[in-house]
Amino acid sequence: MEESGRRRQQRRNHPSTASSSSSTGSTHFRSQNFSSNPARTTQSSNFVPRSTATTGTAPHNTRNSGHLPRWKSETNANNQREGEKEAGEEVGSIVGTCPFMCPDGERAQRERLRDLAVFERLNGDPRKTSPALAVKKGRGGNALEVSTDLNIRFAGASATLLLLTISLKYVQASDVRPLSVLEDTLNYLLNLMESSEHPFEVVHDFIFDRTRSIRQDLSMQNIVNDRAICMYEKMVKFHVVSHHRLRSCGGSSISSLHYLNMEQLTKTLASLYLLYEANHGTNPIYENEAEFRSLYVLLHLDSKGQQTESLSYWFSRVPSLVMKSKEMHFARQVLRFYRMGNYRSFLCTVSAEASYLQYCIIEHYVNEVRALAVSYINNCCYKLHPYPLEHLSKLLMMKESDLESFCHACGLETSSDGDGNKSLPTKQTTFCNPREVFKAMSFWDFSSRKVERLTAFFEIAGLLALKYKPTV
Repeated sequence: MEESGRRRQQRRNHPSTASSSSSTGSTHFRSQNFSSNPARTTQSSNFVPRSTATTGTAPHNTRNSGHLPRWKSETNANNQREGEKEAGEEVGSIVGTCPFMCPDGERAQRERLRDLAVFERLNGDPRKTSPALAVKKGRGGNALEVSTDLNIRFAGASATLLLLTISLKYVQASDVRPLSVLEDTLNYLLNLMESSEHPFEVVHDFIFDRTRSIRQDLSMQNIVNDRAICMYEKMVKFHVVSHHRLRSCGGSSISSLHYLNMEQLTKTLASLYLLYEANHGTNPIYENEAEFRSLYVLLHLDSKGQQTESLSYWFSRVPSLVMKSKEMHFARQVLRFYRMGNYRSFLCTVSAEASYLQYCIIEHYVNEVRALAVSYINNCCYKLHPYPLEHLSKLLMMKESDLESFCHACGLETSSDGDGNKSLPTKQTTFCNPREVFKAMSFWDFSSRKVERLTAFFEIAGLLALKYKPTV
């Protein structure tokens, strides 16, 4: 009791000491709170207020307890600036110096591991390759692959391009190919599309992976100029043609190849559109932009519900010059006819106006629309009057022999009279959508366009990387 009384007396006699002690305790408490963030612990604990260092007394903080002290705000601002500087140095700071399609280190390692594709083997030896054959593999599915926002600055315009890239801290300049080497590599790869020594699915699998590595090298160097746009357009063409040709391939792995190809087609198209937007400051619209924009619409012909709303939103972001183009007008017409079930207008429009790239996307829907037309005729026509296949073949733009097989695939029977004229009896109850994948090549026999329009779709550096020959 006497001791406590003496303490109370001491505080009454020396109020400044108690106030100083209280202030010091309060300041110490706040400092502990600010240092509780693990990301700032080191900086907070090393900070010494100027007043404490010079006078040995604690500083008086007269601010509201809800505000950060000035030193804390300045520290946060400095840390943010340093982080932005480091991010800016990391993204797009590398310039490739590899003069070959595949870096020397990777080529030697893959020779040791016998990790060489059939197109890379020297004289068929799985342990030997050469700089003229080996192509850098795509890297993915590991901790090095991250999604990065690249800040694109081109001709004073800035945009954000979301690309798949490799963290630059793990990459050497000698492992990255410059733009000129990437262009030559892409042309070499696309020229392999003509290869007849191997099944198309083997060719596709090789080009699929190597073009992915090309996009990664472009991303790491933040190359977003017109030459990069041209390369992305060529890679989109590859995926579109593969989308068309993989349907005619057999094998248990085709479905997975088709799915992965469609996934990369969607991603590559999205990157191409962002490149267009980033360069619109110098070019209001690119020569092929309208056609490549139309592919997005054609890929979403059968989208329903929420995806329809996203397509409407996508239209609102397309440049007005593109929306007024004949390619986009065609895509919107096809979209409308398909969703209305107007098979006659759909087939006529596709036959008259579709480019080869557009048709590669539409072909799957062509036979779907034909099946719809057959079901209409089967259900709606008069039972006592079979529908002549000759007339139906002109309506559906198919050869009569192909139409007969198509009707059988739909579960319908055909008949013929004494003169050999074939017809489709109506009101049959066995109709079903065809499970067999029918080629719609004969669809082009009814088009009056020149053959050049079918083959000029894939000119690569003066070379025809893929020759398309419609069946007769």
